[in-house]
Amino acid sequence: MKFTEKMKSSFNSVADHLLASLHGNEAANVNLHAEDSLFVRFNGNKVRQNTHVEQRTLSLLLQKNGKTANLSFSITGDMDEDRKRADFWLAEARKECDLLPEDPYQVPLKNNGQSDSEFHGDLLPAEKVIEAITTPAQGIDLAGLYCAGPLISANKNSLGQSHWFANENFFMDYSLYMGEKAVKSIYAGTAWSQKDFTANLTQSKNQLSLMDRPKKTLKPGAYRTYLAPGAVAELTTMLSWGSLSFNAYKQGASSLQKLADKEKSLSPLFSARENFNLGLTHRFNSLGELAPESLELITQGELKNFLVSTRSAKEYSAQGNAADSYEAPRALEVLPGTLKQEDILKELGTGLYLSNLHYLNWSDRLNARITGMTRYACFWVENGEIVAPIADLRFDESLYDCLGANLLGITDFQEIDPMVSTYESRSFGGKKVPGMLIKDFKFTL
Repeated sequence: MKFTEKMKSSFNSVADHLLASLHGNEAANVNLHAEDSLFVRFNGNKVRQNTHVEQRTLSLLLQKNGKTANLSFSITGDMDEDRKRADFWLAEARKECDLLPEDPYQVPLKNNGQSDSEFHGDLLPAEKVIEAITTPAQGIDLAGLYCAGPLISANKNSLGQSHWFANENFFMDYSLYMGEKAVKSIYAGTAWSQKDFTANLTQSKNQLSLMDRPKKTLKPGAYRTYLAPGAVAELTTMLSWGSLSFNAYKQGASSLQKLADKEKSLSPLFSARENFNLGLTHRFNSLGELAPESLELITQGELKNFLVSTRSAKEYSAQGNAADSYEAPRALEVLPGTLKQEDILKELGTGLYLSNLHYLNWSDRLNARITGMTRYACFWVENGEIVAPIADLRFDESLYDCLGANLLGITDFQEIDPMVSTYESRSFGGKKVPGMLIKDFKFTL
């Protein structure tokens, strides 16, 4: 029996046992996060670590007498052992509820229906992974992480709600090195194509050859700049740091506060939405509430919706939209424009071509000002031709400028930027973003 099938049987068994054990004054919500993952780490185009991880974590939310307790514990797949663990941790949650004050913004559980989605992939057989990656990279210093396998999220509650989501996917997150110079890329999906991976690798090799030219050191200032999708993905990650959170807005901590209050605006070229049709993650949140398949966040430069959890909706007497408790995008899509790939360098003319950014942080949150560094394959371009790689630069730029009046164009193509976090466990989610041409992107060091 496959891991996904075994996991569904195991989860139903322990969740049903736990929910059947509740007292009359109790309600509970149970979430599962499970994975069966192969991890292969490469360095110098050789295997440095080969690991298999199988884990299952249950999260229990118990509501009792107006109080709320949250805790998590691992399960094994052995039904008798898992029921014992469920009994123990339910007793611990009851003890915690007895010690807690009442929760003034407790969201009463309800039945949000049922759903069942499974997406089967075409992954590399484990015994073929090393050859598939190292053979086309012969002669190159490749370092990276390959990760693949089924990933599962499920939810049940004591009101009869039930959701199940499982998919099989992979990513190869890698860099190619030439001494201190490097190019970064990622190849990810649900069906491995050796042809597509080789093409991805060839593009990275071509960029690395350009990095072999002498570096150009630029003075601080404002430069015409093209941000490739990898750089846009990093920039828009900042929108997950409270920018689109309704709770953060009400507390005066959203970077888009002035956009929401009509004091500032973004370019009509810029639109972003939450789009679960991308298939990167499940629609149900930790309470089992189903978010809209698509939700406009910013449309033609105007803020249309914050992400509003049911808890925030109750606290601020607002309408919720089934955002999770942290109120950040889970499937962000920045909509494409009209700039064609073959015209990027021509339209850039003279300026900077940035493939990646890193170390981003707010330098002035309330004015949506971000600081960060250029990284990897970043080039100086003259008259539509790449001339030289650049020495690293620090930028300090407001979203109201680079996504506002200085946004000159958005590409007509987008790229998927999958979530590659493996801290504690693999993660669902990601984003789909285009490239952007920006006038006067500001560099300070």
